[in-house]
Amino acid sequence: MPRLALLLTTLIWGATFPATKAALEQITPLSFLLLRFFIGTLLIVLWFVVSRRRLHHDRAVLAAGALSTVFLFLGYLLQTVGLAYTTASNSAFLTALYVIFVPLILLRVDRRAILATAIAVAGLWLLVKPNASMNRGDLMTLGCALAFAGHIICLERFTRQVDAPSLLLWQMVAMTVLFLLAPWWEDVSASAFSPTPVLLIGLVVTGVLATLAFAVQMWAQQLVPAQQVALVFASEPAYAAWLSWYFLGEMLDIEGWIGSALILLAVVIGAFGG
Repeated sequence: MPRLALLLTTLIWGATFPATKAALEQITPLSFLLLRFFIGTLLIVLWFVVSRRRLHHDRAVLAAGALSTVFLFLGYLLQTVGLAYTTASNSAFLTALYVIFVPLILLRVDRRAILATAIAVAGLWLLVKPNASMNRGDLMTLGCALAFAGHIICLERFTRQVDAPSLLLWQMVAMTVLFLLAPWWEDVSASAFSPTPVLLIGLVVTGVLATLAFAVQMWAQQLVPAQQVALVFASEPAYAAWLSWYFLGEMLDIEGWIGSALILLAVVIGAFGG
């Protein structure tokens, strides 16, 4: 059940790619992230109020939230800035390399994990077809993959040690605060924040649905090993490609379909098999 829940949350995160891409025609990236995490924070606060759940603010949960947020913030920042210097395909491929980094960092490697990872990487290559050359944007995105790997590892540990909902809220609050200066930094105009249908849909998908998906991830990581979580998340580019093909009319050739099928095969072998 937790693995299936992770697979469904990955579908939501896959949907954030076309939703964000459409919204960025109107608003700058970091300002969009500010709105996204602000809405997510309000949503979690509302849940705490309605459910009358106590918000933990002891040293352990605050320290866990601070460390987790460092990795989460670096992941989003490096990915967003890196996109200015590299292609979307390179970004998608390099970001998903956390599927390799997580088991390597944790030293959790067996034959089935190696097979599943190899299939996933091959599928990712066919799906996004990145360039062989590396530039500074690619290096930033590689750092982003390491940061997201660190975040997945943090959640495996901390969701089993502290109150997970409180950990989620403190991360959302911290991310909102860290992006508060984004509109000033990007010198964005007031018209960029106009509540157009495209922006509103983007914020519903990323601010509401993706926040719910984040909450599900934190619940699931109390039960599922981090290396299997990373492997399930490798299906995110496949979902993004399918949804972009369906909603945005982006082309997906035969290699893309084969690649996405290989990714899902890797998920079944590594996360659901055995």
